[in-house]
Amino acid sequence: MDLVDKVVTITAPVAMQSSKQLAQREGIFVGVSAGATFAAALEVAKDAPKGTTILAMLPDTGERYLSTPLFADILAEMNDEEMAIAARV
Repeated sequence: MDLVDKVVTITAPVAMQSSKQLAQREGIFVGVSAGATFAAALEVAKDAPKGTTILAMLPDTGERYLSTPLFADILAEMNDEEMAIAARV
């Protein structure tokens, strides 16, 4: 325990929201545990001195979560807005 400075607990809903935000905002497709890791890093960053480097390793990918509640609100087919974006590329 001498190696542990702090334990940050993240709730499941926050972990899931962080995972979704990573996918939507950064294009990083990860699962729930990675969402929790990222959320914990953000919590640590709130109290860290300016200029601090924080490493957060995202331990999983999102593929296995496609059929779970994590991505239940994502349609299998593109909507009109997504089709318009794809047409521009």
